[in-house]
Amino acid sequence: MKFKIRQGKKNRKPIPFRHIIPNMVTSGNLLCGMFSLMLAFNGRFVPAAWMIFFAVVFDGLDGKMARILGGSSQFGLEYDSLADVVSFGVAPGMLMYTASLKNFGGIFGAIIACFFALCVALRLARFNVVHVPGPFQGLPSPAGGLFVSSFALAGVHLEAVPAMMAAVLVMTGFLMVSSVPYANLKKLTKASANMKKCFLVLGVVSLSFVLLHGAAPLVFFSVYIVSGLLRFDWEEWLLLHTEDAAEEHS
Repeated sequence: MKFKIRQGKKNRKPIPFRHIIPNMVTSGNLLCGMFSLMLAFNGRFVPAAWMIFFAVVFDGLDGKMARILGGSSQFGLEYDSLADVVSFGVAPGMLMYTASLKNFGGIFGAIIACFFALCVALRLARFNVVHVPGPFQGLPSPAGGLFVSSFALAGVHLEAVPAMMAAVLVMTGFLMVSSVPYANLKKLTKASANMKKCFLVLGVVSLSFVLLHGAAPLVFFSVYIVSGLLRFDWEEWLLLHTEDAAEEHS
């Protein structure tokens, strides 16, 4: 009887470099989420919140790197979602639990933090399976995680307002798994954007940071959440329409 020896190593193809770089950027997202968890465990809530903001930077860069290098893959898509669950679900939920909900109604605070993380996971799973053109269906998970974390940056005494933070987590969780439309800004480019409106928004954002400091992110994401409930599409408003183009060339 003859046995065929499998040449696994010889037949194994090397991973293309264009696939490695985007996944390394995604790893930065995941590591920011892990650092946020460690900082929250040690009572350093403001740095923990900032790590979630840094995770968003990596989350935005990995997709751009994949498109530039032509390295998009199913593996990268799944890995990105796993990193997002940690950085925008588990980390913000644990941040709010350790800072505010730890002593809220016994186990009730833990259940609310877990509910938030669960909603993030469900939101990401739905996004990977159901592709709907146009606005996001439900609040995007990075926006949800940033909104929750921004309360720490705003200087809110989280330990003194556990009921309010419990309501914020529950509301944000429901919005993420809802069908409320939220603006998707991926169509905005230099050619398609109304630059006057973009500069106006940029100016308001810059002025807000000067006047409000750490409270500015909380204001921004509160406006974004309310805009979805009011069915206001920021992308549609910022896009350059035919009449706008005519005015620019007149």
